[in-house]
Formats: sequence, C-alpha cells, structure tokens
Amino acid sequence: MKNRLKVLRAERDWSQADLAGKLDVSRQTVNALETGKYDPSLPLAFKIARLFGQPIEAIFHDEA
Repeated sequence: MKNRLKVLRAERDWSQADLAGKLDVSRQTVNALETGKYDPSLPLAFKIARLFGQPIEAIFHDEA
C-alpha cells in the first residue's frame, strides 16, 4: 500500500519521532509505514487521517 505520509509529515516540518509521538507509536513504525514495509491497522489509519485532517483515502491508496 502506498501512502503520502512522508510528504504530509514534511509539509509540517515534523520528524519521524515527532509524528511517532503524536500517534503514540515508535519512530521505527513511522519509518516502516513511510517505506511501505508495514500497512497500518485500521485504528491507526483513522488516527493518522484525523491528525492530518484528511480522509484515509487521501493518505493511503492501493498500488494497483
């Protein structure tokens, strides 16, 4: 699954550690999400969408 997490984070000038703190996850989790090595759980995807004020579909999309 592709995502715009890195771009959204950079637009706010947040480090991976900053974003991790806001989401209550590890920095390694943020890195894995950004590089596509890990797909978020549905609750985490909702949390990310709320944090950025966007629908889940605007942040995460299928690679097809």
